[in-house]
Amino acid sequence: MNKILSIFICALISTSAYAQSDVNLGIIPTPVSIKKNNGNFVLDRTVVLSSTGTEGAKMSDLLNAFIVTKAGFALREVKDVPAKQKAIILTSVGADKLPAEGYTIRVTPNQIILTGKGAGLFYAVQSAMQMMPDKIADKITIPAVDINDYPRFNYRGTMLDVSRHFFPISFVKKYIDQLAYYKINTFHWHLTEDQGWRLEIKKYPKLTQVGSTRPGTIIGNYPGKGNYLTEVKGYYTQDEAKEIVKYAAEKYITVIPEIELPGHASAAIAAYPELSCFPDRDTFISDKTPWAGNKKEKLVQQTWGVFDDIFVPSENTFTFLENVLNEVIAIFPSKYIHIGGDEAPKTYWKESPFCQALMKEKGLKDEHELQSYFIQRIEKYLNGKGRSIIGWDEILEGGLAPNATVMSWRGEAGGIAAAQQNHDVIMTPGSMGLYIDHKQSNSPDEPVTIGGFAPYQKIYAYDPIPKVLTADQRKYVIGVQANLWTEYVKTPEKAENHAFPRLLALSEIAWSPVERKDLKNFSEDRLPRHLARLDKMNVNFWVPTPIGQSDKPLTGGDFTIDLKVPVSGGKIYYSLDGSRPSENAFLYTAPIKVTVPQGEKRLLRTIVIAPSGKRSVTTETLLNNGAPEEKTEAKK
Repeated sequence: MNKILSIFICALISTSAYAQSDVNLGIIPTPVSIKKNNGNFVLDRTVVLSSTGTEGAKMSDLLNAFIVTKAGFALREVKDVPAKQKAIILTSVGADKLPAEGYTIRVTPNQIILTGKGAGLFYAVQSAMQMMPDKIADKITIPAVDINDYPRFNYRGTMLDVSRHFFPISFVKKYIDQLAYYKINTFHWHLTEDQGWRLEIKKYPKLTQVGSTRPGTIIGNYPGKGNYLTEVKGYYTQDEAKEIVKYAAEKYITVIPEIELPGHASAAIAAYPELSCFPDRDTFISDKTPWAGNKKEKLVQQTWGVFDDIFVPSENTFTFLENVLNEVIAIFPSKYIHIGGDEAPKTYWKESPFCQALMKEKGLKDEHELQSYFIQRIEKYLNGKGRSIIGWDEILEGGLAPNATVMSWRGEAGGIAAAQQNHDVIMTPGSMGLYIDHKQSNSPDEPVTIGGFAPYQKIYAYDPIPKVLTADQRKYVIGVQANLWTEYVKTPEKAENHAFPRLLALSEIAWSPVERKDLKNFSEDRLPRHLARLDKMNVNFWVPTPIGQSDKPLTGGDFTIDLKVPVSGGKIYYSLDGSRPSENAFLYTAPIKVTVPQGEKRLLRTIVIAPSGKRSVTTETLLNNGAPEEKTEAKK
């Protein structure tokens, strides 16, 4: 077994016991259908493992390695299964009749049969691993069931921004492991921005020599109050990028690179100023910026926002971009190349004599049509290379490129408009919780974020297909994606804290039928077990607050506080005296009764501590029995 496979297997082990009553068998995302039958399959040392073909052998190795870690023994692998022999069989027979990426699992007292091909068989193995409980006396008991499963959407994605803050390939691989386990099949890699260019381009070495480093970053909430005068730098060599592509492909994940144009290009322009409308014009926000001084030159941006500097639509720029994209498509075999297209300011284009002359020459009535000209020219080039473009919904402005796929982020309007024009759409609206850089609760303990509010429950409630679309138009919604922007995410640990458990909610809305969604079952039965698994793997997930605790004030005199622990094996501690809860506070073990005298109030404060010691934010519930409002002194 190779080293990568071993690492991947260790990342898959569940730590929680299977509950026979769980209607979804502990599987995330929930399968299309589960039919429970009589009896159980007992997995012990007498069971054999059988598969056919290279693909089957690879998946067999994956499953057997999991069983070694889970049960403490390996299964003997055989080509032909003797009659009456208990066996786990991996097969592609009949898989041609299944939907793309689909699979079936049949569990009887004598056999477990996993059927699928390619990604389908891989996903069958993921589900089989998730439904295995902990061993008891060297045996694992699995209920007899028939599972039929396939995805709702072909595109199930998540975006990681590595331009604002750089993350090592070891973390990217760890992240990909989790995407695969939850049947997310697309990794959108945001590689270029105003604040950093992160991919080696051999024809233009200054892109990484200059564009991958910035001397500082703002502190605090946007727009920031100060700065770190510490370099933020890093980039991926082409060999490293190819390594990530190969690693992801082994888990049936496509890596889609994003090369931003025509805006969000400050890092590239800092390296090659001639790509700007005004090469000699500086790009500082203010001469008071500590790291700027009075030196007039292009710099990689150290603050967040939208900047006026933008690629000039000259032949030199198009040659540059075509050469860059040639190297990009040689690294990434994906059908799609993401070209950004968002937040492209028009100020410099309006001021540029060259741009105004070009618009007149091309018969373009305004700068929005100039942007459309820019995007369409890049699309035509990439189409000629056998690739298609994805762009943020601003590419609708001025006329949509003929074959473009639209990623709708500013609400659903852009996606709706694109689908109505018969263009493929990927829904990723921040307003629906899919910007996972937003905060996860209203607790003051939440880390610094860009703002917003996106608890996993908000993601789980979202249906990516807008009801306003007709039946024919709905087929153009090909998928859904969550985006992790990293202006305020400086470390891998914080990236994990933002991603999990929200990506688990994403996986279910991307894969499962709407009628199979069940928030109560997800949050109270399956999610606690999966979080315990992440806890054991040292994934720094956001620990949910107690299930059942009100985030709004409660009125009355007698209260019964009935809570559930959101992480299997975790504990809830609480206080009623105003102190901050910790292990020194009361341990919650059963519903508690609280009596508040008339005219008084109490503050219930809780914290969840996972088995590893990871902690939730502190949550407060005001219990009020007619207490007078506290008066605040007016400022003099």
